[in-house]
Amino acid sequence: MHFTTKSKFAVDIHINHKVNPIINTYNTNFLGLTLDSRLSWKTHTDKLSSKLNSACYVIRSLKSVISTMNLRTIYFSYVHSIITYGIIFWGTPSDSYNLFKLQKRAIRIIMNVGNRISCRELFKKLNILPLYSQYMLSLLLFVVKNIDEFTTNSEVHTINTRHRSDLHPPSINLTHIKKEFIPQG
Repeated sequence: MHFTTKSKFAVDIHINHKVNPIINTYNTNFLGLTLDSRLSWKTHTDKLSSKLNSACYVIRSLKSVISTMNLRTIYFSYVHSIITYGIIFWGTPSDSYNLFKLQKRAIRIIMNVGNRISCRELFKKLNILPLYSQYMLSLLLFVVKNIDEFTTNSEVHTINTRHRSDLHPPSINLTHIKKEFIPQG
């Protein structure tokens, strides 16, 4: 796979191994996450949308047979597991809004309410985190679990400020990359 930027100019590269050409692919499945050559998560979120549509169908089919608490259990085993897998990687793109709408659809089906009813109280009643809150929780758990990998402000400077125990955001200088890959003029 040849990674490119989201801009329109892509470089066509032909690579051979011995005499056999290696075919370029535009997306691949790696550990359950679909990566594409432009490093966007649209293909991945489209696949998740399909899975969540199937989950909503299952919940709707079972709604008349089992209780709300059992539907909640099915939600966690089916919908929640799909939503949370790898969320720290793909949780921010604009395509995740469609996944949030599907999550709300599943919640409305479980609670047997119309599609114009607000889900804010339904999430609270079922004790389920909305997609964006789940994303934030996953990020926080990742930071807590890997706190040794992060730098604090007190490690960067010796000034005794009230923010010295906060995590220090890494500074990234992209001017070198911009000069190489973005045409000037």
